[in-house]
Amino acid sequence: MNRINKLFQSKSENILSIYFCAGHPTLDGTAETIKTLESKGVDMIEVGIPFSDPMADGPVIQDAATKALRNGMSLRILFKQLEGIRNNVNIPLILMGYLNPIMQYGFEDFCKRCVEVGVDGVIIPDLPFKDYLDEYKPVADKYDIRIIMLITPETSDERIRFIDEHTDGFIYMVSSAATTGAQKEFDNAKQAYFARINGMNLRNPRMIGFGISNKQTLEAAQSNAAGAIIGSKFVTLIDQTGNAGKAMDLLLEALQK
Repeated sequence: MNRINKLFQSKSENILSIYFCAGHPTLDGTAETIKTLESKGVDMIEVGIPFSDPMADGPVIQDAATKALRNGMSLRILFKQLEGIRNNVNIPLILMGYLNPIMQYGFEDFCKRCVEVGVDGVIIPDLPFKDYLDEYKPVADKYDIRIIMLITPETSDERIRFIDEHTDGFIYMVSSAATTGAQKEFDNAKQAYFARINGMNLRNPRMIGFGISNKQTLEAAQSNAAGAIIGSKFVTLIDQTGNAGKAMDLLLEALQK
């Protein structure tokens, strides 16, 4: 069974997923960051593939991607760094990246390589859903790779149900239509959005991401979905400390406030 499905079968609430950008803050830290995050109790990890035009990302992750590219990170190097990661790491690993680098690599070759190194899923924010259904899903299914789709407060109920019907793993609930970035609280509009999705009784579990950085936003995510995805806050802390363990300790501390 795919590790993503296994996670959600064994744990239905308070799941914590952390995003970091491969190649940031250093080129060679990918495997060590993954191992450290698992040792700190993280349930799932999203590894960002740096790209020069990350349209869904805010300033913090854009800056990390720029630094990673300057450090020399590429998709081929990332796959090389992930070789052997499954000797030490058991939790689900998801690659998050934009379509351009993945298409340049070749999607079937990309999926084959994911299987070889132990990657369980991929998030491609700029992948059109029709293209996913027609071209990408059959290949991903062949290799048991989950393609995770995003929904926002602007996504219609009809489209959400369609996504729910044709995907597997989990649905990534973007907390707002804005780019990534830490927020102090989720306002009434976001809370209404969470309640609307809760009322739809979807087949797939959901994770809430974008803006989670403190106790209030974490608890709001945990009470309205299977768990939370934290990116910008962790990326800021690892940029400041240069150390994944220290960054995670500081993040866990911030999530209590």
